[in-house]
This record gives sequence, C-alpha cells and structure tokens, in this order.
Amino acid sequence: MPGNKSVKGAAAGNTTTLWRNARLATFDPTMQGIGTVENAVIAVRGGRIAFAGPEKDLPVDLATADEITDCGGRWVTPSLIDCHTHLVFGGNRAMEFEMRLNGATYEEIAKAGGGIVSSVRDTRAVSEGALVAQALPRLDTLLAEGISTIEIKSGYGLDIETELKMLRVARTLETLRPVRIVTSYLAAHATPAEYKGRNAAYVTDVVLPGLERAHAEGLVDAVDGFCEGIAFSVEEITRVFEKARQLGLPVKLHAEQLSDLGGAKLAASYGALSADHLEYLDETGARALSKAGTVAVLLPGAFYALREKQAPPVQDLRDAGATIALATDCNPGTSPLTSLLLTMNMGATLFRMTVEECLAATTRNAAKALGLLTETGTLEAGKSADFTIWDIERPAELVYRIGFNPLHARIFKGQKVSS
Repeated sequence: MPGNKSVKGAAAGNTTTLWRNARLATFDPTMQGIGTVENAVIAVRGGRIAFAGPEKDLPVDLATADEITDCGGRWVTPSLIDCHTHLVFGGNRAMEFEMRLNGATYEEIAKAGGGIVSSVRDTRAVSEGALVAQALPRLDTLLAEGISTIEIKSGYGLDIETELKMLRVARTLETLRPVRIVTSYLAAHATPAEYKGRNAAYVTDVVLPGLERAHAEGLVDAVDGFCEGIAFSVEEITRVFEKARQLGLPVKLHAEQLSDLGGAKLAASYGALSADHLEYLDETGARALSKAGTVAVLLPGAFYALREKQAPPVQDLRDAGATIALATDCNPGTSPLTSLLLTMNMGATLFRMTVEECLAATTRNAAKALGLLTETGTLEAGKSADFTIWDIERPAELVYRIGFNPLHARIFKGQKVSS
C-alpha cells in the first residue's frame, strides 16, 4: 500500500503559525469577486484560521508566532473540494471504452459484460483491502492538486454487504491520508441483475434496510440516488428520501442528466444539499433549487466522456440565483477523471462558466454542496485552516491551463501535508 500520512509543521494545539507575504483569494462572500487581499497573512491557531487579511491589520496577540512561513508573494486559495465522486470501485472499464471507439453499441458492450454490471461484479468480488489499494492512487492524484475534501459515494455494490464495504473503505481512506472524506449512500444507483424489472422490490429489500445498517454503523453522511428513466422514478426516490429524513440524514440526487423527470424539484422539496448533472433542467427546476438553497453540481467530465450535446442551463441557474459547483464525478465508466483542475477548465470551455465561477465552484460552493460551508471552503476566521499555495501569476491560471499542476503547498487543518 503506497505511502502514509505525512505532516509537516507545528503541531496542532495553542501554537500560532503565520503564513505571510501572501496574495489571498479568500472567497469570503462578503467581499467582491474572489475576495482578493494583497500583502496578506493567514494566522493559524489550533488548526483553525485565527485571521486572514492584510498583514497591517494582524491582531497584536497573533503577531508573535511559533512558526512563520514566507509565501513569497504567491497566491493562496482555500483548498479545493471535489464534491461528487465514485472514487471506490473494483476493476476498470477500459475494455468498453475501447469497444465504443471501435463502434460497438451499448447492447454489444452489455452482452460482453461491460457497463455498470462489470463494475458491480468487480466491486463485489474484491476485499476491502483490495478496494483500498485500488482507490488510493486515484485519491493521491486528486490530493496532489491541492484538495482537502472529497465526497465518496457507494453504488457499485447493489447489495447490502458490498454497499457497506464500499462505505467502510471510504472511511478507511480518511485514516490513511490527510484528507476530509464525506460519504454518500447510493444504493439507489441502478437495479442489479437479480432485481431486473423489480425496482420497488429492490428498494424494499436492499436500499432501505442497507441504509438503516449504514446509519447504525456510522458509515453514511448523506443519502443519494439516481432519478432517471434508466434508474429510479420520482416515486421510488421519494421512498429513499423519506427513510433518510427519518434517520436525520441530508439528501442529494443525480437528476435531469438524460431527461427531465422533475428530480431536481423533488430534491429541492426535501432541502437537498445538491442536485447533480442537470443537463435537462428547466427554468422552474432552476428556480426551485435556488429557493431551497440546493447547490447545482455540474459534472463536465461525464458530459465530455459521453459526448453529450445538451449542456446544463448555466444561464438559467445564474438568472435564478442558484449556487453552482463543479466536481470530477470520478467513476469507472462515464467520467474516469481524477483532476479537479481539468474539471474547472471543462466547466469554462464546455459550459461557458467564468473563471470566478469555476474557482468558487470548487471551493466555497463545493463546501456548501457537502454541508460543510461553516467548516471549510473560504479563508475566514474560525474555519479549518485548509488552504493551498500556488505557483501562479493570477488565479485564472488554475482554470486556463490544461495538464499543468502549479501546486506549491497544501495546508490541511493548519499543517503542511503531502501524500
């Protein structure tokens, strides 16, 4: 198993560390644009931000530090957040990718054992340890781009024991790397072969009792589902959301990716943290998300990999005042993507989002999509000291460049870390 947690810097506690000579993009919502602060300093105490702002305004009680780091005039942003991934899975689907390129149809791929069926088969077949070993390189690749927080979904087990196994792996990953992991229970992702044509029975027999067990074992932070013609109906997802409500768990939803079934409106009616994909979202759905405070999570990696033609209605979301986030949707079939930097570029080039929108979408807004905005996502006093130092001349480079990683240092909970 490659690597271990590696932490450098003053130990957490009452010590004070200063990160001075910095240019901050705070993403403080009370400031204009990206919240730029020149000649700035970040003071950290006990793993939390005690001050972030102009060095001339640094409080006297923070001026005497146990450790001082000169940022060399570099840009500092909140650490990036990947708020939608399927990072834990067995095997890969490179074979079907190659088959598609050679002209194979969906049916031909399915007959050859491809599609989600192959991911379910491979995930069921391997041990927790093997899933950890397979997931770590994907996790490390994301962390190397300055990420502090990652959401990981289940959904490739489609039976109770494998769904729980995936969630346990996600919890294990957080003990092996300096990262914050949020888990989502996604048994309502697809119907397994043994329940083909019997969605209601699958929800009754697997999804709901599996959720109860995941909650009892402390494995689940939120509940997700896939509301689509090829997956689950509004009525079936409603049953899942009702169980989540009984258990006191927040919900989110894959919605309006291939058609408009009203999934986003359903998610909004439950005060969902997010509704994700949204290519076929209509104006009323956009308004419903905005009114509910539900974040619209856009996933350009899946749009790109599937060669979709209909982009999500970014302008409708803007007009409605909805919050927009971006995520990799890292998964073995439709978005084998492990770069949030590339995701931002895709958000700009494919969805015509602005630089400011893309950066907010992977920091402040991504934190909101996970229910973590009071903890991380901006550089504000009181929040976890999660920030990233970049070798760039201007923040636009984080969106503009393709295949280039300008990471200088990643700070997690106040300490300089490496994977």
